[in-house]
Amino acid sequence: MTPSNDPRRTPPPSFTPQSRGAQRPRSAGDAVPVGAGDDAVDATKVSPVSPPSAEDGAAPQSYAPGDRRPAPAGGARPVPRRPGVTSRPATGQRPEGTDGPRGPRPPGPALDEAAAVPADGDGSRPRRRRRRRAIVITVACLLLACLVAWPVGLVMWADGKLQHVDALSDHAATPGTTYLIAGSDSRAETDPGSTITGARTDTIMVLHVPEHGTTSLISIPRDSYVKIPGHGSNKINAAYSYGGAPLLVETVEKLTGMKVDHYVEVGFGGVKEIVDAVGGVRLCLDYDVDDKKSHLKWKAGCHTVGGSKALAFSRMRYADPKGDIGRGERQRQVISAISTQLKDKSLFVSPGRQVALIKAGAAATHVDEDAGIIDLGRLALAFRNANGDKGVTGTPPIKDLDYRPGGVGSSVLLDPDTSPAFWTAVRDGTLEPGEVNGMQ
Repeated sequence: MTPSNDPRRTPPPSFTPQSRGAQRPRSAGDAVPVGAGDDAVDATKVSPVSPPSAEDGAAPQSYAPGDRRPAPAGGARPVPRRPGVTSRPATGQRPEGTDGPRGPRPPGPALDEAAAVPADGDGSRPRRRRRRRAIVITVACLLLACLVAWPVGLVMWADGKLQHVDALSDHAATPGTTYLIAGSDSRAETDPGSTITGARTDTIMVLHVPEHGTTSLISIPRDSYVKIPGHGSNKINAAYSYGGAPLLVETVEKLTGMKVDHYVEVGFGGVKEIVDAVGGVRLCLDYDVDDKKSHLKWKAGCHTVGGSKALAFSRMRYADPKGDIGRGERQRQVISAISTQLKDKSLFVSPGRQVALIKAGAAATHVDEDAGIIDLGRLALAFRNANGDKGVTGTPPIKDLDYRPGGVGSSVLLDPDTSPAFWTAVRDGTLEPGEVNGMQ
C-alpha cells in the first residue's frame, strides 16, 4: 500500500484558462494561490508535473481547450502522421492532404489547392472582365444608334432628293386632305421613235382622305371634256399642255370643288425604274394583248413582270375594250402593286434596295413646294386604304364615252347632273366602299 503522503498520490493541479481580460502575475507577490483552504498552492512554486503513467493506475489527465500538453517522459513529442506522409514537411510547406497546422482535412473529395488561389493575384482578371463588358456595351450602343440613325438619315437624304414644282393655288382650304396624282407621258423618254413631242398627262387621279368616312381614289379620264380656266372647254389633259402643273391643279379644283393640298407628278419613264427597284410587280389581265403602239404582248392571266412590261401595261389603251377607262384601271393596278411590294419586309433589311428605290422615285417624281417625304408616306398609306375593302375606287359619273363637241375629236362627257353631288360625297367621305365606274 502506498503511503497517504506519497507525492504520487497527490492529485494533479487543474488549470482553467483565463479570460482574455485576465493579466498574468508580474511578480512573486502577485501570484494567485491555486486551490482553496489548506490545499492552496502557490502558483509561483508549482513545477511542471508529468502526467501519471498507466503503471500508477491513475486516470488520464484531461486538459481544457487551448492548454499546452506536457511532453511525455522521454522528451520528444511524437508527430502524428497520416498515411502516405513519410517525413515531416519543411518549414512553410503544407503536407499533402492536410490543411496546415490545424490538422487533417475533413473527409471529402480532394481539392486542387492551385484552383483555390486566383491565377491573377493582382486583380487583372476582374479588370479584363470589366473591359470586355464595356466593349460589349459600346458595340450594342453603336448598333442601336445605327438602327435609329439609318432611317432618320435615309428620310433626310430622300427629302433632299425630291424635285419640287410650283403647283398649288391660293384657293381656300376644304375639309380633309386632297392629293392630285398626275402621270406625265413624254414620248421622247418612253418611245424615242415617236413623232409626238412635249409632255402630256395621261393619268389624273384624285386621292382624298376625308376627316371622317371612306378614303377615295378617283381616276379622271384624260379625255374628259371640262372647262379649263382661261382656255374655255377642252380635254382635261390639255390643261397641262397649256399651263403645266398650276393650270392642271386649278382645273381639277374647279371640277371637284375641293382644294388640292398636295401635287405629285410621276413621269412614265420613271415607272420602269421604280418597278425594277421594288423587284417587279404582279399584274393581272383576263385577255390576250398584242398592241403595237404600247408594245404590250400579254397572255391572259396574272404574271410577275419587270419595269418595261409594267410601263407598257399601264400605257396600253387601243387594245382595251374599255379604252381610256380600262387604262385608268390598269394604271391604278400598277400603283397598287408597287405599294404592295413596298410592304415587303425584306425591303426594310436591304439598304441597297432602299437607296435604289428612293433614287428611282425621286428622279421620276415632282412634288409641290410644300410636300416632303413624310407627305409622300401619308399619300402611300391613303392610296393603300383606298384600294382596300373599306375604300372607294373608280371614276366620276360618265354620260358619254364618245362625246364629240367639235374641234377636239372624241372625248368623255362627265354627267353634269350627278357629278356635283358625287364630288361632295367624296369630300365628305360618305360614299359606300367599293368600285364606282360612273357608267350609265
